[in-house]
Amino acid sequence: MAWTVLDLPAADPVALFAPLADDPLAVLLDSAAQGDPRSRYSYIAADPVDILIGDGTSPFPRLKARLAARHKSSVPGLPPFQGGFAGWLSYDLGRQLERLPAPRPAAPNFPDCVLGEFNAVAAFDHHSSQAWVIGEDKAAHNLRDRLMAAPPLPDLDWSAGTQAQPDLPRDHYLARIARVVDYIRAGDVFQANLAQRFTAAAPDGLDAYSLYRRMRHLAPGPFSAFVAGGGCALAAVSPERFLSLDAQGQVETRPIKGTRPRHADPTRDQELADQLATSAKDRAENLMILDLMRNDLSRVCAVGSIRAPQRMALETFPAIHHLVSVVTGQLRPGQGVVELLQATFPPGSITGAPKIRAMEIIAELETAPRGPYCGTYGWIGDDGAMDLAVAIRVAAWRDRQVVLHAGGGITADSDPAAEYDETLVKAGPLLRALAGETR
Repeated sequence: MAWTVLDLPAADPVALFAPLADDPLAVLLDSAAQGDPRSRYSYIAADPVDILIGDGTSPFPRLKARLAARHKSSVPGLPPFQGGFAGWLSYDLGRQLERLPAPRPAAPNFPDCVLGEFNAVAAFDHHSSQAWVIGEDKAAHNLRDRLMAAPPLPDLDWSAGTQAQPDLPRDHYLARIARVVDYIRAGDVFQANLAQRFTAAAPDGLDAYSLYRRMRHLAPGPFSAFVAGGGCALAAVSPERFLSLDAQGQVETRPIKGTRPRHADPTRDQELADQLATSAKDRAENLMILDLMRNDLSRVCAVGSIRAPQRMALETFPAIHHLVSVVTGQLRPGQGVVELLQATFPPGSITGAPKIRAMEIIAELETAPRGPYCGTYGWIGDDGAMDLAVAIRVAAWRDRQVVLHAGGGITADSDPAAEYDETLVKAGPLLRALAGETR
């Protein structure tokens, strides 16, 4: 199979992707938070040679077989994703890895995963303002031709809007937070992540990609993405990396725990940041997840290779402050992408500790399956490298129904009212985007 690299005139990937947003499967991985050190590369993938849609069975054996068949080295000096798989894995795929109770049924339903297998990728380096299409010769030329034919992107229309409604009244959600605290005090868990769900019917005049563009405008994240496929769409502006793996087996995860809103007044904004950085509750919550991720990585990484080079550092994003830790490790020989995913999925930062008991409590207390929320999305390359985000700050769209979630880690010291307010801070940009509010 001939492989080629084609220059692509530097352009906005969001504009180039717009005509592909209604494809049977197309993926935009969009480093929207310019200035963030993780926002160097963006990617567009379309016209997959195969599509892996979750059907209630584990996708991991098939994914492993296809990756082995496709394996090849990447072209040096170019962005790291040069063909392979891109899309998302649902949080509910965790039931294929562990014995867990089924969540309450709810509509709309989402597949367990949507992954495309791509022979060509458009890659954008925002640091050098260069772009390429990389891949099998025919597929690369076809993708370049489609992108070059993209018309100018129209101005974003904010006129259509609707209010998403929570599944539970505030007092009912507070009672469920209190129930988690009861479980913690009884010794069942140290913490559990509890989310609330919002739903809305998409208003006339709003499509899924326009909703993504609104979300991106209000809260650009270093791991923003739009995935169309499987009869649904995923719009995401996540700030959190789940797993990064290079072709030499070096792993990085960046769990987030601890949140404060941004404020328009610089003095108040700094006060909120300082309050988070010194919060004993938030730091303890972050430390628990840091230890959980170290434990997960130890299942597949070499003894003595796991490090935590960053612990509970304050990181500021356009709409929010977070505490972020970093854990790294080196895969043992014989371990690869699929083994790493099976050892760590779903992300520990959105389950709790111990992970399995926390997931049982989540299934008991949340009103519906999480679907794509709190799963992961990103790319898995032909060379064995990978970069995946935690699927937070996401809107899942199916049959013109929109589903949003927001949650937080509950500990013994949690104040239910404060935890409820934190979910509204996290969901705020998505709710405003859906309502057509520009700020």
